[in-house]
Amino acid sequence: MKILFLDCQSGISGDMTLSALIDLGANINYIREQLKGLPIDSFSLDVKQVDKRGISAKLLDLRFMESTSEEHDHQHTYEHSHDHSHEHSHEHSHEHSHEHSHEHSHEHSHEHSHEHSHEHSHEHTHDHSHELEDHTHDGHHHHSHRKAATILDMIKNSELPVRVKERSLAVFQVIAEAEGKVHGMDPKDVHFHEVGAMDSIIDVIGVCLALESLDIGKIIASPVPTGYGKIMIAHGLYPIPAPATAEILKGVPLADFHVKGELTTPTGAGFVKALSDEFGYMPALVIENIGYGAGKKDFEHPNVLRAVLFNEEKASQREKIIVLECQLDDFTGEALGYTMEKVLAEGALDVYFTPVSMKKSRPGTLITVLTKPEKSLALEKLLLRETSTFGVRKSEWSRRILEREFRSVETAYGKVTVKVGKLEGEIMKISPEYEDVKRVASQYEVPIVDVYLSVQQAAREQVGN
Repeated sequence: MKILFLDCQSGISGDMTLSALIDLGANINYIREQLKGLPIDSFSLDVKQVDKRGISAKLLDLRFMESTSEEHDHQHTYEHSHDHSHEHSHEHSHEHSHEHSHEHSHEHSHEHSHEHSHEHSHEHTHDHSHELEDHTHDGHHHHSHRKAATILDMIKNSELPVRVKERSLAVFQVIAEAEGKVHGMDPKDVHFHEVGAMDSIIDVIGVCLALESLDIGKIIASPVPTGYGKIMIAHGLYPIPAPATAEILKGVPLADFHVKGELTTPTGAGFVKALSDEFGYMPALVIENIGYGAGKKDFEHPNVLRAVLFNEEKASQREKIIVLECQLDDFTGEALGYTMEKVLAEGALDVYFTPVSMKKSRPGTLITVLTKPEKSLALEKLLLRETSTFGVRKSEWSRRILEREFRSVETAYGKVTVKVGKLEGEIMKISPEYEDVKRVASQYEVPIVDVYLSVQQAAREQVGN
């Protein structure tokens, strides 16, 4: 299984994530072709190499194309979704260019170059439910709106790969729910402004296509910095993180990185919230490749997202597990058996009981549960709810496991399933599956030990030593 680690030390946004994955090796042609099958505006998608404080990184170059009498090159360095409106009215009878900047919500700049001799006006109404990433747009957009429900339906009805659909829907759902919570409205009724919607669609679905191109099976994200300062939105001056970003980041570990400015956008927060299997630091595995995605803002630090690729199959199969423990001196054997069934049904890797001597020499039982990190919280709650303990201890271990596969072997008793354990391709052991052995022993009325020996001998001959 391929594992992606998102190193968010400088924050995370949609365009930074997509460009980092392309730098990591995702096929940009595959991403383009899949996106062009969607009912969205015509666009061009590319990346260019830039230097960010000594780090060479890919910068996303996304342009929307429509034929019109004007050409706009809007370079946005603001990356979140808030209600704000701009009204520009120009009357020109000569060629000129001008550059101006506004600071609201966070820093951004608009560069307009106009060559015409007629009067025109622009009205931009940016709804609070879209994200304008660090993109460059060519062409004039019709500023209609799209509901979140419309975008979700478009994804559901598309011909995108199943896993791409699932991941894309999860990200958009997280963002829509956060916006709905902030504005007190149903998530499906949240509006995405046309420009922001196009950016967000390409960022979100593009990232999910890049994950598919790389065949990523698991995502780990580092703690996320938000930055600090103030942003101006239609409702007033708000602190960073923006309201929607803060809502999305509930339950996500934050990093203490004291930098003025917005480092994490709603789309970036949506990725780590919806797609991460766990949060933490770089896993103890062999690195296969590294990609860097640049943001357009310049800070005193390299404004890049680092994406690190691991291949668990090429590693030594060492993985992190959580050990949960509690000890009881007032629990019956039947209740312990019931608890074991519940713990295993909840997804624990293993559970076992150890007799212990407790205070005042009272005999007791130590319950030990082994679990994957993502299941630990649910299992902690189960132990606190189902047993008489007042506390559960938690520790983090690593384990090295054999590669496992199941084979069916022919024996004197018919077909029996065996589990084969390998280390770097070499068979280390073969173990008959208990349920199959029990079935055969009962069916042929022979001792279970005899069945074990017979199956192991047949397996060694058919599978290998």
